[in-house]
Amino acid sequence: MPTQIKCPSCQFEFPLEDALHDELNEAIGKEKEQLEKERQDLREKMLAYQKKKSEEFDQEKKIFEEKLRAVEAQTEQRIEQEKKKQQADLETQYKQKFAADFENQLRVLRESNEEKENKLKEAQQKELDFLRKEAALKDKEANLELQVQKQLQEARQSIMESVRKQEQEKLALKETEHSLKLKELEKQLDDQKKLADEMRRKAEQGSMQLQGEIQELALESLLRDHFRFDAIIEVGKGVKGADCMLEVRNQFGQACGKIIFESKRTEHFSVEWIEKLKADMRSQGADIAVLVTKSMPKDVKQFGQKEGVWICSFQEVAALVQVLRDGILRVYQANKNQENKGDKMHLLYDYLTSNEFAEQWKAIREGFMQMKLSIQRERDAMEKLWKAREKQLEKVLINAAHVRGSIEGIAGSEHINLQFNEDETPLLPES
Repeated sequence: MPTQIKCPSCQFEFPLEDALHDELNEAIGKEKEQLEKERQDLREKMLAYQKKKSEEFDQEKKIFEEKLRAVEAQTEQRIEQEKKKQQADLETQYKQKFAADFENQLRVLRESNEEKENKLKEAQQKELDFLRKEAALKDKEANLELQVQKQLQEARQSIMESVRKQEQEKLALKETEHSLKLKELEKQLDDQKKLADEMRRKAEQGSMQLQGEIQELALESLLRDHFRFDAIIEVGKGVKGADCMLEVRNQFGQACGKIIFESKRTEHFSVEWIEKLKADMRSQGADIAVLVTKSMPKDVKQFGQKEGVWICSFQEVAALVQVLRDGILRVYQANKNQENKGDKMHLLYDYLTSNEFAEQWKAIREGFMQMKLSIQRERDAMEKLWKAREKQLEKVLINAAHVRGSIEGIAGSEHINLQFNEDETPLLPES
């Protein structure tokens, strides 16, 4: 059996499960839409970043291969020329200096060895520079990822500002509607005041008895206009008792209490009216007694309570009855809520500890965990792809460094300048 809860403003009863289900569905829907949008934006940015990096890498690789082929061709040509030249020089030297001593050869070998050591140091220095630039490239990639995260955060903040602005506009619209309704009520109150003044003016033209009857009729009309869902119990002329009685009903048509009225339109107030109205209240079984009079007691300046009876003027009766009626409804509702309170608490406890509630909450929790795991899998996949790209780039750079070291070891750095990064001098032979 579903647990019924009641809205405190409109008193409408509806199942507790429907309220929780709708709120959770709405929260989950909004979270899914936001996650899907963020996932789509991230996927688009990552695809664009991968495409850009792939195009830049292919272009740099193509340029490097072309320059490498040109350098290899030039290197082979220079090596061939140097071999021919050295061979010719050696032949000439052997012919001319066949009798050179061992000390001269040793000096040449020492100079050659020192030159090779200098070239080796230069190659190591260039390799160190290359590693530094590689670390700088990794720092740039990390900064790019940080910028992407910042952009996502800014987009999320923009969406929150837009939603907040829409809520403020809705609130302003509701306030405008409320002010219009308030003005409408003020217009109705002014009309009622004009009607009461007109009836008072007409009543003053007749006899006192006729004026009293007119006020009684005006009071009944006023109660009917202001409290359409309540019942007006009239008392016939010449019948002992009060003038009329208002049976207060709630939105379901249930009788919650009674207010008895006595109308007087004389120039002087009489204390006997209070005792008579109290006796009528007891005999009729009413909850509250209201005396509507033109002349107020000496100790009462405006509407108030005296000896258990509410006293007010005709102009104040609508507002006073509204307050008294609200009190009767609240007391009735409080008494109603106390009925079967133990049974309701027992039913609510049984539902919250039941397997049905546990399974529903488990399904909600599983949905959140699945969304979280899906996001984590996507993040792991992207990080794996980035690591693979980093390894490929590292492999290419290491092989390029090996090729550069081999070429500089053969031809010398003073003949060929091998620079790999775009901010350095391109691969061109020095003159």
